[in-house]
Amino acid sequence: MKPPAFDYHAPGDLGEALRILAEVRGKVLAGGQSLIPMLNMRLVAPGHLVDINRLTSLATIDSTGAGVRVGALVRHSAAERSAAHPLLTRALKLVAHPVIRNRGTVVGSLVHADPAAELPAVLAVLGGSVRLARWDGGAETTRDVDAGEFFVGPMESAVQPDELAVSAYFPALGPRTGATFEEVARRHGDYALAGVCAVVTLDEDGGIAAARLACIGVGPTPVVMDVSEPAAVREAAVDRVRPDGDIHATAAYRRHLVGVLAERALRNAVREAEARGA
Repeated sequence: MKPPAFDYHAPGDLGEALRILAEVRGKVLAGGQSLIPMLNMRLVAPGHLVDINRLTSLATIDSTGAGVRVGALVRHSAAERSAAHPLLTRALKLVAHPVIRNRGTVVGSLVHADPAAELPAVLAVLGGSVRLARWDGGAETTRDVDAGEFFVGPMESAVQPDELAVSAYFPALGPRTGATFEEVARRHGDYALAGVCAVVTLDEDGGIAAARLACIGVGPTPVVMDVSEPAAVREAAVDRVRPDGDIHATAAYRRHLVGVLAERALRNAVREAEARGA
């Protein structure tokens, strides 16, 4: 199929892109790995397409001791090769296939807000944020939206029609902290039937000081939970999620699966935390 007709815009800088978005209602094209299939299947029919691939200022990865800021044009493969954040790197290895990762963008995946995608869960479990820019009163303005408020529903984020997501911020792992991502898919590269990422911090005696999970594929947005009793993590995960069934798996199977993965993710995150603290 072919996409419906639209007006194409190719701004040369960020200011021009924001001015266009302030004037028209359209879709932003970065990697296009989700948008183009949706256009071809006519699931979306924007009157305007704003191609931001000329905005090279958005193709940067800035790392500090506090965290990593990933620009809107950073491809999955570039972020993976940078090894800037261990949990982000681990999750990116699970995203689709190399040909997709070579074009798809980290920020684009977050804006797409697929509840079965890995990167929204990474941002959520770390307590990260997305920076949004807009043209307001003749000048560029920005706002940072925390992950807990950014994902508002399946395929729905907090980005307004006149806003552009320019970067995402992933806080660094602290001392004695480990993180891991566990998922089950029908084939490697397929969307996960369910998945769990975990971040665990140990105290000086080796006990669990804090544990946080984010689950995918079992709710309209990443399901985030703080684990107060690690021994009961399976029951806690099963009680919190509300999966739907489909042709790939029943709701009951997904609920069972997320409990198993929660235990596994917590156990492996503890092992990594122990290794990092050694």
